[in-house]
Amino acid sequence: MNIRKPNLFFILIALLLLTQLARAQNVTISGYVKDQVSKEALIGASVIFPDYKNGISTNQYGFFSFTVPVRDTITMLVSYNGYFPALKKIINRKSTQLEILLNVKTNSLNEVVVNASRNRENVQKAQMGIINVPIKAIKDLPVLLGERDVLKVIQLLPGIQPGQEGTTGFYVRGGNLDQNLIQLDEATVYNPNHLFGLFSTFNINSVNSVKLIKGGFPSEYGGRLSSILDINMKEGNKTKYQTEGGLGLISGNLTFQGPIQKNKSSFIISGRRSYIDALLALSSKTTKYRFYDVNAKMNYELGPKDHLFLSGFSGNDAAAYVGANSLNYNTNFGNNTATLRWNHLSGSKVFSNTSLIYNDYHLQLGSTQNSYYEVLYTGIKDINLKTDFTAILSPKHTLKFGANYIYHTLYPGALSAKVPKNGNQITINRDSIAKRYSNEAALYFNDDYTVSDKLSVNYGIRVPIFNASGKTYSFLEPRVTTKLSLSESTSLKASYTRMNQFVHLVPNSTASLPADIWLSSSSLIKPQNSTQISLGLFKNYKENLIETSVEAYYKTMNNQVLFKEGTRILLNTNLDEVLTFGNGKAYGIEFFVKKNSGRLTGWASYTLSKATQQFPDLNYGQSFPSSYDRTHSLSVVGSYQLTKTWSLSADFVFYTGRPYTLPAGKVLVYGDGSLYDNYYYDYNNRNNSRYASYNRLDANISNKKMVKLFKFAYEREWSFGFYNIYSRANPYFVYLTTDQATKQPQAKQVSLLPIIPSVSFNFKF
Repeated sequence: MNIRKPNLFFILIALLLLTQLARAQNVTISGYVKDQVSKEALIGASVIFPDYKNGISTNQYGFFSFTVPVRDTITMLVSYNGYFPALKKIINRKSTQLEILLNVKTNSLNEVVVNASRNRENVQKAQMGIINVPIKAIKDLPVLLGERDVLKVIQLLPGIQPGQEGTTGFYVRGGNLDQNLIQLDEATVYNPNHLFGLFSTFNINSVNSVKLIKGGFPSEYGGRLSSILDINMKEGNKTKYQTEGGLGLISGNLTFQGPIQKNKSSFIISGRRSYIDALLALSSKTTKYRFYDVNAKMNYELGPKDHLFLSGFSGNDAAAYVGANSLNYNTNFGNNTATLRWNHLSGSKVFSNTSLIYNDYHLQLGSTQNSYYEVLYTGIKDINLKTDFTAILSPKHTLKFGANYIYHTLYPGALSAKVPKNGNQITINRDSIAKRYSNEAALYFNDDYTVSDKLSVNYGIRVPIFNASGKTYSFLEPRVTTKLSLSESTSLKASYTRMNQFVHLVPNSTASLPADIWLSSSSLIKPQNSTQISLGLFKNYKENLIETSVEAYYKTMNNQVLFKEGTRILLNTNLDEVLTFGNGKAYGIEFFVKKNSGRLTGWASYTLSKATQQFPDLNYGQSFPSSYDRTHSLSVVGSYQLTKTWSLSADFVFYTGRPYTLPAGKVLVYGDGSLYDNYYYDYNNRNNSRYASYNRLDANISNKKMVKLFKFAYEREWSFGFYNIYSRANPYFVYLTTDQATKQPQAKQVSLLPIIPSVSFNFKF
């Protein structure tokens, strides 16, 4: 015993000395990558150390940390799409924190190409199903009525199915609309639409980055089954005041930003307002519509290791129609969010973010047709507290862990009834609805580890806990993505993900207008859950100039929610008892080719897929196609720089027509009004027919240059576009009627958007 103790003591001392010696031989290079002029953080910038044949990307705050063996000179190459790369040489033999500033490229036809600076994370990183959407593409691509739109670009990506003609709704890998978590500065936006879905609520002038995750979900994300759309707002220019704005055919926007304290704090405020109401007032006394949205953000650098952010968003739509044909409606819906965030850097390797988030969504709808009326109010208010830690142990090993807690308040209420003889209809507002309270919490751990030059793995676990009305649910959600390098430019990847969802958007089929009700899980409504497996081959060509990928996926979804067939909601209806539950299944293969830089940029995507649902109480218990199942989806997107001032962009899309239900027969009912042409239809198989295929070509040409007005220089842009150039009559919906001459039933297609020209003027100074 006396001999072993000293031996053990000396062994511990030796190990400690070796550890200190190893640390002394390494240095950590950390810091932030920012725009040279505005000092805006550049998210996803590539930081490469050529001498070590390794690199890293900046996080959503522009931060990076990289530990390397000490050398006399350490070379670092930093690049970001749309910016000139920067080459840095570090001769300090100690750990260093840097601020790296990149200069934006002008519209130069002779592009400076630095092959080694091109990011190849799409091949080398253990992640799949993640797409960073270029802001430039959102600004350049053809738009409807001059409104640049984030969600319209999302619809052009592989695995994404659009909703109805012209709308911004998107359905990911067979999932429903509510299975997409859309976040603006970490705050949930439950209804991100304007003008009944024709445009999104996101003003592109206030957006810094857009990332879509549709598979291989890292453990920090949860609460939805199909996708995460993570949008970050700009921080504001820290060096000078800047104004930009634009006018389209239906709205105008204005953005103002600048320093509060130069190089230390800044603000940005961006607003958009429609003038549809003014245009309608000149031509119609029956229809009213207006919308607006406002984004605001400010930030303050407390010190080199602490940063504070405060951001907010408010958007609202209001519409009304009073018709002579007995159809009347009014609606009001909107979102309000606020986010307070604190970034802290512990040493040079541990980055933390703590956020307090508030969001409030409401939809109020009333409609009357003939002798029936419907009223609906649905809303969600959330208070969310979360904290996340990132520990960059080495270039090959990054740990992430954290927790969050959400307090939900839901306001579900709807009524459908005959108009009373005295004409006094019941109204619904937030105060008259029985509120539903619930608690949602989660813990997560994630490890991104490079095992060798060929093998890396991103694995973790998320533990969500949900409580409502005395019922508690808890789950284990394992996540794993592996990457096997076949060469420097080719890799094979596979992922497995489990997800759970506790709030549900239930389509309300009794309303004359599109209206859905948000409900939370309870003892009767079980949480939705999904399991997704995917396999992909990723390959880059021409020094990463061209990215290609093929991804195959298989996903099962349980506890899907719909209203029972024929449900008519009354004021005292217990909504939980009129629901039916079923399962879904989706599988497919996605092809993607993208060209990142040069005079010609863009991508092409093709998806072959199938999505079905099965409910014991619907369709005789047999499976049926999901409402947005489309066998074939093709998108081709391109932008070409014609000259230094002129650019041309276009997109072409083709989709298989989505399913809908045709009746098997009809029954004549006398004296029951004209709403159904005196006929009741008999339905048997659900989604037993399909709309005609959808295809469309859009094009846009723009001229951007610096001009002078009274010796004052500013940047201006004229943009001219055409939506649906060959005026394809694409189906919006199909309605049933009877031919008056033959008395035979007919299904008639309604098309919404023919060829639509647009013009917009944008300025910046």
